[in-house]
Amino acid sequence: MPRIKLQRFAENANRPDIIEPGKEIFGRLSGNWAADFFHNTQPLVLEVGCGKGEYTVGLAQLHPEQNFLGLDIKGERIWRGSTRAEALGLNNVGFLRLMAHQLTEHFAPGELSEIWITFPDPRPRDRDIKRRLTAPRFLNMYQTLLAPGGVAQLKTDSEGLYDYTLEVLAGRPGATVEVATRDLYAETDPAFAAAQAIQTHFEGKYRAVGVPIKYVRFRLG
Repeated sequence: MPRIKLQRFAENANRPDIIEPGKEIFGRLSGNWAADFFHNTQPLVLEVGCGKGEYTVGLAQLHPEQNFLGLDIKGERIWRGSTRAEALGLNNVGFLRLMAHQLTEHFAPGELSEIWITFPDPRPRDRDIKRRLTAPRFLNMYQTLLAPGGVAQLKTDSEGLYDYTLEVLAGRPGATVEVATRDLYAETDPAFAAAQAIQTHFEGKYRAVGVPIKYVRFRLG
């Protein structure tokens, strides 16, 4: 393993804004993220598959009245998000190194006010359908963890994942799609403003080559 990765993993182990296996507090925050991790009573927003944390940090900058957690399994990625958050002096953002299918082991029912799913792997092969982050098994988890009235939001460059998500939501009892578009940045309706407010590095690259960004905001009942 490259020395720089080892160095970053060592730094992660000592960073208070990163929760990962091996730390004493790992697995002990379910139901108490606001009080025991953020030390406040603000609503908790989760980004599933946060990558380098651009979106999580961007949201935390825009909304100091809320807490934000970025979830990813790659330690080097969340090191980058943590580094950026520290440089900006943010205290309402943290990172959790975890597989997405383990969500319900680390959050209590109704603990999340909002979930963002930003540019996940679209898993285009049929054999990988259950691994898509908007597959029914993940929607079941999101529904359990979201507080009453909580919303989930997907941004993707993948036409296939966008269509699949709408299809799954259409067949799901109690689910409602609030807004959806195949070209987010062509929209002028204020309903899309929050999703347009932050643009990641890769999002910009997609747009630069003419790939429209798809977006859907939905509730799960």
